[in-house]
Amino acid sequence: MQPASNNVIENRIIQAVLSEEISPGERLGEKDLGEIFGVSRTLVREAMMRLSSRGIVAVSPRRGWFVIEPSVEEARETIEARRSVEIGLLMTQKNISAETIKQLEAHVLEQQRAIDENDLGRRSYLLGHFHVHLAAALGNSILANILEELTTRIVLIATLYQSKADAQQSCDNHRRLVSALRKNKVKDAVKIMDAHLTHLDKALSIRKKMKPRSADPLRGKTSFVP
Repeated sequence: MQPASNNVIENRIIQAVLSEEISPGERLGEKDLGEIFGVSRTLVREAMMRLSSRGIVAVSPRRGWFVIEPSVEEARETIEARRSVEIGLLMTQKNISAETIKQLEAHVLEQQRAIDENDLGRRSYLLGHFHVHLAAALGNSILANILEELTTRIVLIATLYQSKADAQQSCDNHRRLVSALRKNKVKDAVKIMDAHLTHLDKALSIRKKMKPRSADPLRGKTSFVP
């Protein structure tokens, strides 16, 4: 295996968070990561610092690097940021190609398959990645990158609180959104996106009063492979 760059390390950790291969609060040892990616601890540390600036990991003298455990309040702020970005993106759309619609429909089918098969990791990844994929499919790579960061933070809280019913509701909203875009009803798509994010916000408010489900983090162990 060829040594990885710090960008590759950074992107792989984000992907592992989205797919729940690593959990909120899980420790990310520099030595372990260096061995996995075949690089020095210095390169790992650079990647961790980049992730820290994006609010995905943090560091402490006692624990070292670890994946953040965002509060419901922080998740709510992230939802509002996503609302501004995603609704703004949709409102600028005019004619969306048939190929783009097919890509989005295929993505929704994959989401439903993951839900039906009770594949929690893939379910979380696909539900979150849909918003990144939407921006990329609509031709805005910059907003896709922004949404990847925002979505990663949402997934971290969803890992602790999201139920299967919440996941199905998200998938259904995505399906309705794509259907509206297929019919070129952008205003309807905007309303669906706004309602989707509002539902997510309300779900977090309800879950805030409940005990988080066990995320079963592998504390001190890096459980993913590059």
